[in-house]
Amino acid sequence: MCRNIKTLFNFEPPATELEIRDASLQFVRKLSGFAVPSKANEAAFEAAVEEVAASARRLIHGLVTNAEPKNREVEAAKARARSAERFGTGPG
Repeated sequence: MCRNIKTLFNFEPPATELEIRDASLQFVRKLSGFAVPSKANEAAFEAAVEEVAASARRLIHGLVTNAEPKNREVEAAKARARSAERFGTGPG
């Protein structure tokens, strides 16, 4: 579940609100053990997602670095190459 959480800091273009919320949702899913909460837990689950997203937003905007921003396409290509090396290129 959490392997889907991607690094969001120091990218060009910067992380979007949707990316921050998606990472927060994955984090809360992992902590709670629920992919989809029951109606009884839905309010607490959504509140947690919003709180984690707010914290993530503050963290990302508060961090500083001297490193050049990473390029999303280049990083995605590296991830695909690692995946292909690890899992193969698929059925052949």
